[in-house]
Amino acid sequence: MGIVTILWEKWREFLRDFSRITLAAMVSPLMYLIVFGWGIRTTMNGQPYLYYLIPGVVSLSTMNGSFNAIAQNLNVQRLYEKAFDQVIISPTPLWQFVAGQIIAGALRGLYAGGIILLLIWPIQTGLVFSWLSILVLFLNGAVFASIGIVVSFIAKNHADVPRFSNYIIMPMSYLCNTFFSTDAIPHGAREFIAALPLSQTSRIVRSIAYGETPNLYGILVLLVYLVIFTALGLYFVYKKKNL
Repeated sequence: MGIVTILWEKWREFLRDFSRITLAAMVSPLMYLIVFGWGIRTTMNGQPYLYYLIPGVVSLSTMNGSFNAIAQNLNVQRLYEKAFDQVIISPTPLWQFVAGQIIAGALRGLYAGGIILLLIWPIQTGLVFSWLSILVLFLNGAVFASIGIVVSFIAKNHADVPRFSNYIIMPMSYLCNTFFSTDAIPHGAREFIAALPLSQTSRIVRSIAYGETPNLYGILVLLVYLVIFTALGLYFVYKKKNL
């Protein structure tokens, strides 16, 4: 019931801010598609660059949507509203609180990615987005929602979350197999960036979109990230309880 309660809270929050959330999810990815996809007339692997770009933009949309939905709100609730103190003393098991936040964040990311798919649908690119694509995008959102939980507890003030976005999330948006292949990055940095969760997601989603057989090893990598950051999130939550 604790997980359902958290999901209901996030659902009410989503309905309250529906127009703001939807517009925020549309503007940046749409600009990426217009500027890079239509503004730059080039090809990638013999196909229009737009076809290469779309899976990457959908993937980064799930990342941004999930991370922002959790990190910002939870940080404000913890530092300023002190609402998290009420969660600690409530009968809700804290692991259910964490699980609810991660699931809710993943769904928000999936919504952001779905908006982009809806916007490019009239173009009829022939790209394929299957149930496996949706699963991978959901998993990517869960990873970044769990990262958002960790960041919200590390942050000492409201400005720390945007700083983390500028230093970590934004570089991943551009480098992690979204706008160009990680194969173009020099050795050393290439292997590190290719191992990041967004790189794995973009690669799998793009393979499926092209009708190729995806390397499902990336799903295992995403699961490892999810376990690690969920464990860290639980550690910070229970540490807060025991203070």
